[in-house]
Amino acid sequence: MSRRIYDFGLPDRFVAGTVGPPGSRTFFLQAKRGGSLVSVALEKVQVQVLAERMTLLLAEVARRGVRVPEALTPGDDDTAPLDEPLVEAFRVGTMTLAWNGDSDEIIVEARQRAEDDEDESDEGDPDEDEELEFADDDPDGPDLVRVRLTPARARAFAERALRTVAAGRPPCPLCGQPLDPSGHLCPRRNGYVH
Repeated sequence: MSRRIYDFGLPDRFVAGTVGPPGSRTFFLQAKRGGSLVSVALEKVQVQVLAERMTLLLAEVARRGVRVPEALTPGDDDTAPLDEPLVEAFRVGTMTLAWNGDSDEIIVEARQRAEDDEDESDEGDPDEDEELEFADDDPDGPDLVRVRLTPARARAFAERALRTVAAGRPPCPLCGQPLDPSGHLCPRRNGYVH
């Protein structure tokens, strides 16, 4: 099967959202432009890290003189659910976040998780960070979703993503682990249900 590259440029919509009840949610990134729609699944922590890093990147470019909104206007806040049909194109393995100074845009790339990502061990030199680079025309690379976001759209994405992550199960006040409606075995209470 040949590689699929979903390049949305400046999308009409780029959001993080979930399906399912807290504790069993599936997280998605979704990009839409015109009649094109793609949804990719990822882990909660990936959504959180992407939003946090995007917020840090916005702060850094603002510090360097780029106009970045500090707060959203009511029209910028996308609170709508994920678009239908919700069909998972792939599961995200790695993501890239970059700033394009020529166009004052953030570039987000989400790459398909390689089949051997699940089986990788921590063998090798821990100080050596090797990332595989694939040319856009490489037919053997992982599937890819790429979007470009203005600073205002990036701020809107990050704020929604952080709200989505925080909307899960509340943390245990003693150990910080997520609470299920039936409670959980709290290590700070010596295994008693809290």
